[in-house]
Amino acid sequence: MSTVALLLASGKGQRTRQDIPKQFINVYDKPIIIYTLENFQQHPEIDSIFVVCLDGWQDILRAYSRQYNITKLNSIVNGGASVQESTRNGIFAMKEFCADDDIVIIHDGIRPLVDSEVLSDVIATCRRHGNGVTSMPYNEQIFKKADEYSTREYIVRDTLRRVQTPQAYKFGKLLWAYEKAFKEKIGIYGSSYVNTMMVDLGETLYFASGSDRNIKITTVEDIELFKALLAAKKTDWLK
Repeated sequence: MSTVALLLASGKGQRTRQDIPKQFINVYDKPIIIYTLENFQQHPEIDSIFVVCLDGWQDILRAYSRQYNITKLNSIVNGGASVQESTRNGIFAMKEFCADDDIVIIHDGIRPLVDSEVLSDVIATCRRHGNGVTSMPYNEQIFKKADEYSTREYIVRDTLRRVQTPQAYKFGKLLWAYEKAFKEKIGIYGSSYVNTMMVDLGETLYFASGSDRNIKITTVEDIELFKALLAAKKTDWLK
């Protein structure tokens, strides 16, 4: 049984308002996507890596991967018009490389601080249950809107989990799901992601451990937070 990573890096990053896609922005002289790739390169359980890349940036990604010795990179796949199309392209590109029982870890290329413990737990959860989704408790109060200005109802936060990537699934289940979803138009529109699509298809998902450091780079402010987290050192007396 192999464990394969599928990194999604086909977004244009318009909310950062920069001249290049956010995954290729340099932070301390290294592209954000390389920070992400290095976490998978260094993890002993990851056998190979596929990247779904924004069209026109494939050669640049290959060059960076050679420069930073990302030897586990298997293939670079063209992105689609949406996140779900891009994910489908990546899954379909794995057909000749993956067996049904292989574990596929899907991860946002713009989450560069995923750590080894999170990856290990999502893999272990997938081995036990057939899938694993990284999750965290919800620590804020959530209210439903009565209208634009008021509310009379809240959701008990203990009933909620916020789900991130990485997410891990058996390849055979992923292939079945994306073939069915695109054929029957289930869970592929708007903000749908592989986890929401799986639930729409009737699947049960299993929670794995997450981390507050596993931030998603969406805005310029997120880049500044990323820089601060890279530079931060844990205080000695904190457990």
